[in-house]
Amino acid sequence: GTLLNLSVSDHGRSDSLLLSWDEPERSAKGYSLTLSSLGSGTPLQNGSAGPNITSFWFHGLTPGMRYKIEVTATLACMETTSQTVTAQTSPSPVRNLSLSSGGSSTVLHASWAHAHGQRDGYYLALYHSDSQTLVRNASILPNTSTFLFDGLLAGSEYALKVSTLAGSSQASTSIHQWTAPSIPTQPRLIPGSSTSLVASWSGAAGAAWLHLTLHNLLTQTVTTTLSARRGLTSYTFQHLNPGTQYWLALSTTAGSYTVGGPNATAWTYPLSPANVTLSSAEEQSSLQARWSTPAGERDFYLVTLQEGEEGALMRNISVGGDNSHVTFHGLSPGKQYSVQVTAVAGPYRASAHSTAAWTQPLAPSGVSLSSQGSPYSLLASWEEAMGEGYVLALSPMEHPVKNNSLLRGITNFTYEGLRPGTLYTFEVSTVAGPYTSSPQRITNWTYPLPLEQLTLSNQGHSTSLQASWRAAPAGSTGYTGTLWETKSQEWVRNMTVGNNWTNVTFEDLVPGRQYTLEMAAMAGPYRSPVRSATDWTYPLAPAGVTLTNTRRPLGLSAFWDKAAGDVDQFHLQLYSKSHPVQRNISVGPNTHNFTFLGLSPGIQYFLKVTVLAGPYRSSSHFATEWTYPLSLANVSVQPGQRPQELHVSWVESGGGRDHLVQLSVAESLSIIRNMSVPRGVTQLDLEGLVPGSRYRVEIISQAGPHRTSSQTAIGYTVPLPPLSLSASPVSTAWALAVHWETPPGQRDGYLLSMHEEGSSAPARNLEAGKDSTNVTLAQLEPGTCYLVRIWAVAGPYRSLPKNVTGCTVPAAPTNLSLTNPGSSSELHMFWNKPPGRRDNYRVILYSLSTQSGDQIQILSPDAQNITWTHLEAGSKFAVQVTAVKGSFEASSTNVTQWTHPLAPTNLTLGSPSASALQASWAAMGREAEGYVVDIYDTASSSRVGHMVLGGDARSHIFRNLSPGTRYRVAVRATAGPFHTSTPNLTHCTREYDVLLV
Repeated sequence: GTLLNLSVSDHGRSDSLLLSWDEPERSAKGYSLTLSSLGSGTPLQNGSAGPNITSFWFHGLTPGMRYKIEVTATLACMETTSQTVTAQTSPSPVRNLSLSSGGSSTVLHASWAHAHGQRDGYYLALYHSDSQTLVRNASILPNTSTFLFDGLLAGSEYALKVSTLAGSSQASTSIHQWTAPSIPTQPRLIPGSSTSLVASWSGAAGAAWLHLTLHNLLTQTVTTTLSARRGLTSYTFQHLNPGTQYWLALSTTAGSYTVGGPNATAWTYPLSPANVTLSSAEEQSSLQARWSTPAGERDFYLVTLQEGEEGALMRNISVGGDNSHVTFHGLSPGKQYSVQVTAVAGPYRASAHSTAAWTQPLAPSGVSLSSQGSPYSLLASWEEAMGEGYVLALSPMEHPVKNNSLLRGITNFTYEGLRPGTLYTFEVSTVAGPYTSSPQRITNWTYPLPLEQLTLSNQGHSTSLQASWRAAPAGSTGYTGTLWETKSQEWVRNMTVGNNWTNVTFEDLVPGRQYTLEMAAMAGPYRSPVRSATDWTYPLAPAGVTLTNTRRPLGLSAFWDKAAGDVDQFHLQLYSKSHPVQRNISVGPNTHNFTFLGLSPGIQYFLKVTVLAGPYRSSSHFATEWTYPLSLANVSVQPGQRPQELHVSWVESGGGRDHLVQLSVAESLSIIRNMSVPRGVTQLDLEGLVPGSRYRVEIISQAGPHRTSSQTAIGYTVPLPPLSLSASPVSTAWALAVHWETPPGQRDGYLLSMHEEGSSAPARNLEAGKDSTNVTLAQLEPGTCYLVRIWAVAGPYRSLPKNVTGCTVPAAPTNLSLTNPGSSSELHMFWNKPPGRRDNYRVILYSLSTQSGDQIQILSPDAQNITWTHLEAGSKFAVQVTAVKGSFEASSTNVTQWTHPLAPTNLTLGSPSASALQASWAAMGREAEGYVVDIYDTASSSRVGHMVLGGDARSHIFRNLSPGTRYRVAVRATAGPFHTSTPNLTHCTREYDVLLV
């Protein structure tokens, strides 16, 4: 039909559609229009338009509705052409759109009344008014009339656009709204200086405007007001009054919302007092502090009295903010003081310090003068007195006065370089600032010097000790001493002698005991430092020393008797003439035996026991004994280099003289050989044994009178391999018969291994008894060769292997078929692949119709078909397929088939008489198996004659036919089930016979 090129538009109206079209090439006589609902197909409006009209308005439509419009143009000769178009009216916008925060700072709730008409859905877009960025958008179902926007910024203005969607059209409505502002958090107001405060807060981004008001709480007046846009997080208030408390109020606004925020209070720093002094007051032990009042405000002054240079706190006094002095009473004498005056305003302070001042000191108490055991010095000491320091004086009778000054804190002083044994007088006074106290006095003696070079020696005696020394320097009036037993600290005796003695001897002492002598020089009431000397009396040697053998554990035990007197310890020395290392052991004085372990086995040892007392020793005579030899370790019996040999080896464990090797047959335990080998030999070869036999070896070690046997070791000679190994296939099954002859010697049995040729599978193992000479390997793959290995086994040992390869008989192919594809020269041959393997297939084609020779083909082992070509037509053939593996074969049954014969040629027809018709032909190639001649009445198509002839026939006469009748003749050559026909040929019989005259 003629195209009208319809187009529809709404020109921005949601209840109308304007339909436009192009005037057809053949002028239209008029137009009829039908508008119907697209979904139901119900006609809603009809219209018409005259010629030359190309548009039409449809009014009163539903917004967002889908319509179908059909326009039919009436052409000349009552022809019509129609065209249909679909259209959708624009949707109408939503009504009563609202956007409310509900007092929330992060949520806006949108709601609306549905738009008139139909719609596909709504599209909502929320914009941030300041940044004009799209915050959230959503497409929702057409029956939804509310939506919640959350996660919004506090105190921000947002614009919402709601679009009604219908097809590709939309109608939009917009609205603006603010989220409620958030209150700033964590407000802080801290002083920046004495005239400024720094205000800071968090969460300032949650409001469009922030308002700050600072109040002076002292005057109850507003100091500063400030309004700032979103984002301000701190502000510094300047030019404030020092030491004054202020109150800060915060509030936020966003659109029509106003929220009061948290408040904060703070003080400005106060100023510190000036010109702080501390001086003596009129009263005893009193000091007065004074200062100048600074500018600004303060709550009060805190006046702190501090003692000493470290400023230890003594007193705290609070006075009003208008005061300028304070007096401290009842202070300690001879002490240094200072004062700190602090202006306090709220939590803040500002301080100033004074210079130091002193109170009158007192003289020291507890004065003492001590020699401290030194002959050349005296230690003066006293109790601490309050003040700046001390003045000291020391005055012996025969020497001038020694004066010294010391700082405070020192309560002792040592005078050096004094004369031993001299009486001294000491004086001390306290100094504090400009003041000095009255002195304190005391006397004392210096110590005498000690005696020198004190020694104590036994002089080789076991019951006496002699002491000797050199006389002390001048000042000694005599010597006193005490002898002690050193270990028990028990007193033995005292001695006192004049200053002209230089030695003394102590008798009747205990042998081997240590003694200590302490001696001192005496002068006045003091004794010199004690000098001491120590020594032992000589010990007595032990008796009854013996050495005995222990076997488990291997060692030697020593025994001895203790002699009279004391012993510090016994020292045992064990050594061997054949061993370079000796053992030295020390044991306690109450021990009278000791066992040496870890010794070398099979060695002769010598023992000497020595008594120790201090640095002195006394030794016994020597004792001797042998250790037991150890059994040989790691005795190993391995096959020798030949099956008739065993190799015996061992590891010597030390000691011993020689070894005895004993060999026995394992089953009988009777010893068949005894061989002695010297120490140091660790292996032996045994010859002339029976192959494959089990033997037992034991080795005996000897040392002195002792003998030790090794653990018994078992070994095998290697068996001889089997003889005359063969493997032949079993004709009735896929198996191999393995045969061998028994070798000389003994064995436990045979191990056979069979591995399939070309296979990655592991070898198959089986065992045979020691008297076996054959085994049948069954369940093998047909036509597969196997490597068979055999070992004779004796214990863990095998003979050398014997190998042989044997192959199983292949499986014959099955389901042999020979088919003719409709050809006179080809035959197709197929068979099923038999299990197992083969080297190849031999395929033979036998000609059963002629004397031509057989055809033979050798095919791959995976072949399953062959096509025989260039065969003689109309001939009978037989085929056979044989699987070949080495010298073994397996043949299928024979199958026969014919090739198609060739159609006869040169077919001619003749009518020798009115009732006869003769057909003649020639053979194509070799003669067929036979011929079939059919004759049909051409008019009725009915067969009137049928004749089967031999393969040598070349003509045939059909008789008793109707004269003057047309006949159709065909000749078919036959071969088995197949035949091939000539084309049909027609001919008429004579109408009458010819009469011969």
